[in-house]
Amino acid sequence: MKTIKMTTAQALVRFLDNQYLEFDGKINKLFDGIFTIFGHGNVLGLGHALEELDHDLKVYQGRNEQGMAHAAMGYAKQELRKKIQVCSSSVGPGAANMVTAAATATANRIPVLFLPGDTFATRQPDPVLQQIEHFHDMSITTNDSFRAVSKYWDRINRPEQLMSAMLNAVRVLTDPVHTGAVTISLPQDVQGEAAEYPEDFFKKRIHKLERDRPSETSIDEAVRAIKNSKTPFMICGGGVKYSEAGEQFEKFTEKFKIPFGETQAGKSAVVWNHPQNLGGIGTTGNKASNTMAKEADLVIGVGTRYTDFTTASKWLFQNPNVKFININVGSFDAGKMDAIKIVGDAKVALMAIEEGLGNYKAKHGDKVEKVKDSWMEELNRIFNIKYTGKNFIPEISGHLDHVIEEFGNQTKSYLTQTSALGILDRCLEESSVIVGAAGSLPGDLQRVWRPKKPNTYHMEYGYSCMGYEVSAALGVKISVGKGTEVYTMVGDGSYMMLHSELVTSIQEKQKINILLFDNMSFGCINNLQMGNGMGSFGTEFRYRCDDTKQLTGDLIPIDFAKNAESYGCKTYSVKTEEEFIAAIEDSKKQSVSTLIDIKILPKTMTDGYGAWWRVAGSQITDNKGVQEAVASVEAEVKKVRKY
Repeated sequence: MKTIKMTTAQALVRFLDNQYLEFDGKINKLFDGIFTIFGHGNVLGLGHALEELDHDLKVYQGRNEQGMAHAAMGYAKQELRKKIQVCSSSVGPGAANMVTAAATATANRIPVLFLPGDTFATRQPDPVLQQIEHFHDMSITTNDSFRAVSKYWDRINRPEQLMSAMLNAVRVLTDPVHTGAVTISLPQDVQGEAAEYPEDFFKKRIHKLERDRPSETSIDEAVRAIKNSKTPFMICGGGVKYSEAGEQFEKFTEKFKIPFGETQAGKSAVVWNHPQNLGGIGTTGNKASNTMAKEADLVIGVGTRYTDFTTASKWLFQNPNVKFININVGSFDAGKMDAIKIVGDAKVALMAIEEGLGNYKAKHGDKVEKVKDSWMEELNRIFNIKYTGKNFIPEISGHLDHVIEEFGNQTKSYLTQTSALGILDRCLEESSVIVGAAGSLPGDLQRVWRPKKPNTYHMEYGYSCMGYEVSAALGVKISVGKGTEVYTMVGDGSYMMLHSELVTSIQEKQKINILLFDNMSFGCINNLQMGNGMGSFGTEFRYRCDDTKQLTGDLIPIDFAKNAESYGCKTYSVKTEEEFIAAIEDSKKQSVSTLIDIKILPKTMTDGYGAWWRVAGSQITDNKGVQEAVASVEAEVKKVRKY
């Protein structure tokens, strides 16, 4: 066996550069590049290898380790998990910064390879700078925190261990059932140590992503259940996208006249105006989808993991005789809701079931069309709603008008959130990709956004991680290229939490567009607390009041446009519909990243439409509002499914 003497880091780079993925006969390079912030622990090992070796991996300079890892996740998600980015950090805080992003990737089943630097395997300089010492176990380092949020974890204490570790890493990264964050911890001394590696380790490897066929018995059972149903309802989950089964899903629902709702991950697998597409389902769903889901006698979930927002905390499906069929590549998800399990690829499974159904048709009559028309009327209303001081959504006591008036007087803006989304729906190009993650915007977008092209809705809602939005937009832009505009919709709270990769977008000449909805608060959680009997406590952005020692002073104004301008962005600050439309049109002409600072009236997002969400309130309180909210939750809990 021929060998090549290389350092661990050099062998790692050479290996990554020779990995490919084949799906439906198409072969792509698996790893696009590496996001990194160099420090002690990776710069002299992995950094030197990246500088010195001849390879095709792009090296992206991050600004915050969590942010760059979110960019990597955004890229892989937009590439439907067929292409991947790598993230490298220094030891200690640099590594720890990536843990949140690793959790986000794993929660969403998105492949990202993490290569955190680590302390010395020899332990001779201990404690090295940024090392945490544990008196009871000297083998524990910061990187052990990745164990809880990774689908595969390993530490390379000897150069020879790299081979088995990386083969297992790629196995998990390319497995649609088990994929997520993969962490390979790299002690800084081992990175530079040399060993004899077999030449065969660096050969071109083509990893095949197969379409697994479900068992015939499970298909037969599903066919019988569908034929026995009258009012079936389907759920389009993220697995429909990742399987690239959108066209088959469309054909299936249209042929058998079965309406469907969309999860956050599944939205835009099928365009909004498909006859059977009723839009978002669940807690952040719309009235049409939730109405049909409540009455369904059979629910067919395709590629969904049934989060509490999809099921409205297992409350949504109210038909006492409702049954479930789940199509999923993973047995774990296929078995949820005590369903008939169809374990296999979504596209293959739908084709097999279609073949067995023959001339079956659902018996919804004209109800699908009626509920959809009714929702379109409501959508038109909220897209065009103006501030009048009354009839707002959601209705939250007298505090609503007080805050809107206070905000309007301070900013001289009366733009509502739903009308701003209506403007964007009309003004953005159909091919544009929108990105989001946290706050009130995901709920509004799942309800109201109308994707005109497939794979143009990119929402991280498995972890709902604040700070994902701007960073992920960069990853999406790297994926889609210069011909497609990318817009990230982000609240002021999320923007302030993390937007550092905006600078990387300038550096890389990857134009992204930030639509910043400034309502001077953590608006989503403010609504949650007030809707459950609390006051507005610690969620609005206010000065501390000297008299009460509470955050009850004036609202804090922030000029976000000036902030982004300092980075080199083209920016706009808008307070009227006319200004907003003009800013959108001008931003399309720019070649650099843009930010539109939209001053939005607080509490003007959408309300829940026939759904519920289980939250835990205080059982001991003198607050009557909280008492009523807790009693209401206890009453609704009686209606939920127990497993």
